[in-house]
Amino acid sequence: MKSWEGSAEHFTLVDCPGHASLIRTIIGGAQIIDLMMLVIDVTKGMQTQSAECLVIGQIACQKMVVVLNKIDLLPEGKRQAAIEKMTKKMQKTLENTKFHGCPIVAVAAKPGGPEAPETVNPLGVSELIEVLKSQAYLPSRDPSGPFLMAVDHCFSIKGQGTVMTGTILTGSVSLGDNVEIPALKVSKKVKSMQMFHTPVTYAMQGDRVGICVTQFDPKLLERGLICTPESLQTIHAAIISLKKIQYFRGALQTKAKFHITVGHETVMGRVMFFGPAPADFNKEPLDNAFDFERDYLYQEEYLSKDSKASDENKDNDQTGEQLPKQQWALLEFEKPVTCPRLCLVIGSKLDTDIHANTCRLAFHGVLLQGLEDKNYTETFLPKLKVYKLKHKEGQVERVIDDYSVIGRSLFKKETNIQIFVGLKVKLSTGEDGIIEGGFGQSGKFKIRIPDGLKPDTKALLTVASKKKSRAGKGDAAKEDDSTKAESAQPVAISLLFKRYVFDTQKKMIQS
Repeated sequence: MKSWEGSAEHFTLVDCPGHASLIRTIIGGAQIIDLMMLVIDVTKGMQTQSAECLVIGQIACQKMVVVLNKIDLLPEGKRQAAIEKMTKKMQKTLENTKFHGCPIVAVAAKPGGPEAPETVNPLGVSELIEVLKSQAYLPSRDPSGPFLMAVDHCFSIKGQGTVMTGTILTGSVSLGDNVEIPALKVSKKVKSMQMFHTPVTYAMQGDRVGICVTQFDPKLLERGLICTPESLQTIHAAIISLKKIQYFRGALQTKAKFHITVGHETVMGRVMFFGPAPADFNKEPLDNAFDFERDYLYQEEYLSKDSKASDENKDNDQTGEQLPKQQWALLEFEKPVTCPRLCLVIGSKLDTDIHANTCRLAFHGVLLQGLEDKNYTETFLPKLKVYKLKHKEGQVERVIDDYSVIGRSLFKKETNIQIFVGLKVKLSTGEDGIIEGGFGQSGKFKIRIPDGLKPDTKALLTVASKKKSRAGKGDAAKEDDSTKAESAQPVAISLLFKRYVFDTQKKMIQS
């Protein structure tokens, strides 16, 4: 970290690790960026880590400057042409992002590389400083609310205590305040503070500050969060509102595991996606809240333009043709995480080969509801009204009378048909029916037709019955034609109901 002062401005530069294997460190620090410098090796162009940093920038910050570094490695005679070519490439890369048209500056921060003598002057750095000044703005800061600070360095000073340096994300802190290190469940009193080597008694949101406490081993906290005591939640699961990252290849599937970054922690988590019920498809998104009174539709995957219509999504009438304005996920963490409410969440596949030249960042979102009870599956999830639409198809086997038929192929032989008694069905010929109970032991069932069978339906089934009966005359196993009414053109039976995913009683519900 370095800083310099203009007439009335501090610029604090925080160096994020460039290597793709350290991406989780960049994700953890994403919330402190006001202006981003994306540094590109001019001889290589965009690499995996460059693309991922660009994605994080789009999620977490508003302004960017691109720096083309190592221009001293380009032959002097071809240097300008090569810089112009790479500048055009970068402009093309950025044209569909929020950073289109951003400044692009060519530099050689250390001509000759690390071994070069200190007397060698950098190229283009003074121009870069002028660009940064022109892009600088005063971010809006708010000292209210609980204190929360992202610590990125922790060290001891002999005779003083332990210093935690970082950026204040929310609220403010004063000398003498108690601060909590929630990951360790430890609280300490602020003994002294410094900003840019100057002692201070107060610091607020956006400030870079060093906070000194006593009797604390710095090895216990390399980086993480400190806060107003008891202001953070430790959660085992969470409901988030989310968006897929467009550069991630492949589907986001329910039950898949992702690396979930919440606050400064990255843990493994399993995900279940869900969306609005069809009636709420066009409702305006709720940005910072979750409505537990509404019904939500279970999804086999996050719905996007490239979604394949799975059988489950077809049942749920989710084929990707009309996309909901907002989608959610239930995240279940392999170990609890400590984080603020409404914080940024990023889901990644960090186990993907870093040489695969593919974006490993899959989705980003906002944490709307943290589940603090470790028994949340029993105490909390039943309140989450996510349902699956179920669609079963069978056939009418025969007519009993004008108001009753026998059906088959809707249930397996071992199904307890009693739990389906009273559910409504519809015949493909238009009649509504109600399941009255099982018929025999082979999964057949009786349907009552309250308004009676249509004459056409009865004729269709009766004709088929007589054909079957004539064909069976003389057969040793012949039956009365009233008990053998299989149609040449089967009359289908449709059973539609919904079942809430977290309903322990597995009740079937029809509108």
